[in-house]
Amino acid sequence: QVQLMESGGGLVQAGGSLRLSCAASERIFSIELMGWYRQVPGNQRELVASVTSGGNTNYADSVKGRFTISSDNAKNTVYLQMNSLKPEDTAVYYCKVTSLWNGDTWGKGTLVTVSS
Repeated sequence: QVQLMESGGGLVQAGGSLRLSCAASERIFSIELMGWYRQVPGNQRELVASVTSGGNTNYADSVKGRFTISSDNAKNTVYLQMNSLKPEDTAVYYCKVTSLWNGDTWGKGTLVTVSS
């Protein structure tokens, strides 16, 4: 069973940057979508950014202009570059890969804490 592992989370001051990575334990074929979501305790998990196999990207309004999603399909890795971080960006960040054969696969999450 394919597993996703996020990395790159941590504590950063407001205005700082972090780069999250999400790598698959094995090759995933027929990827349709790769995305990053975040969740604050007590709230629903929300989409942060996604990228299709064709390279089309989608961002939550709250992160547009600050976050950039990218992927390396050969490595089955998706990245999230987060700049100009704000305290309200504090959350657990999860990656998700949607593929034709495996459906949705989620990572276990990485905590991002932005101090004011």
